Amino acid sequence: MSDIETVVVGAGVVGLAIARALTLAGHEVIVLERHARVGSETSSRNSEVIHAGLYYPAGSMRARLCVAGKEALYRFCAENAVTHARVGKLLVATSEAELPRLEAIAANAAANGVTDLSRLTATEAKAMEPELQCIAAYLSPSTGIIDSHELMQALSGHIAANRGEIVLNASVDAIAAREDGFQLEVLSAGEVSTLSCRNLVLAGGLGATRLGRMLSYRDGYTVPETYPARGHYFALSGKAPFQRLIYPMPVGAWLGIHLTIDTGGRTRFGPDIEWCDEVDYKFIDDDGRRLATFEREVRRYWPGLPDGALHPDTVGIRPKLYREGEPAGDFVIHTARDHGNPHLVALYGIESPGLTSSLAIADYVAERLQ
Repeated sequence: MSDIETVVVGAGVVGLAIARALTLAGHEVIVLERHARVGSETSSRNSEVIHAGLYYPAGSMRARLCVAGKEALYRFCAENAVTHARVGKLLVATSEAELPRLEAIAANAAANGVTDLSRLTATEAKAMEPELQCIAAYLSPSTGIIDSHELMQALSGHIAANRGEIVLNASVDAIAAREDGFQLEVLSAGEVSTLSCRNLVLAGGLGATRLGRMLSYRDGYTVPETYPARGHYFALSGKAPFQRLIYPMPVGAWLGIHLTIDTGGRTRFGPDIEWCDEVDYKFIDDDGRRLATFEREVRRYWPGLPDGALHPDTVGIRPKLYREGEPAGDFVIHTARDHGNPHLVALYGIESPGLTSSLAIADYVAERLQ
């Protein structure tokens, strides 16, 4: 006999969305979060963009869950008074050499089922955003912004309303499989307690690999390795002369230094990408070199950026499934088909567009635990 039917480890936006979906499906659910508040890692340190689904390879899990999750997220926000806006995004090419890449992204978006992109000439783009410098662009009207903290608050409210529970300051230190489920050792308030459950969902984000390796699996299965990557953001002093998000051409698996506007009207630039060995949220400017790089990249599409207008803002860390120089990996959501345990779902490498995809990810996980 288990103490609880289902335990979700990790109360980021994805873990909360999964817990909500499971409670709606009738599960008795407890969410364990090692920090003092929900979403204090990747979920609260990102661009807060609702992505349209432009970049991800056709047929990939990232593409499918992003496109489905986008529409589900807009509906959820409208129904639950979560602050959001469909501000739109301009994807811009700033040189002739970038035009093939621009068209390739548009073609990829169409393959993903994104049907609302509009091709713009430089004149048309500049008419929409007078300060913008580009030679061509695509408008993505279904790209938006969201208050991620309000989203997580709303998801938490749904969990509580459906008799689920979120336990903070509860670190999972050991997991053992049993015939009827799992037994967890949980450190809370300096004491270790045990908790048994029938179903287990590992949605630990930056800690996913550590959690996954606590269990033993059938021969041939290996827990995926995740690699942390820091991303710095600079904020703009004053109001930007832009109404929409501005995204330059990607560089490999990195989307470049883009301009985003949050739901409070504040403008930020970033993130950059810096591979690291540990989770450290300290902003490192390297004697102004990082600032100079940001200013150079931003002026490719906004040449009128004033001197001294950028100041350090937040740092986020993303759990990536690939190393520096490798192509971007897909989301990994492992079920019994992968590791052999019908009561375990483990998620690895859920970074962008994880927030956009969160409700679709949740439905995917809930279906596999029915």
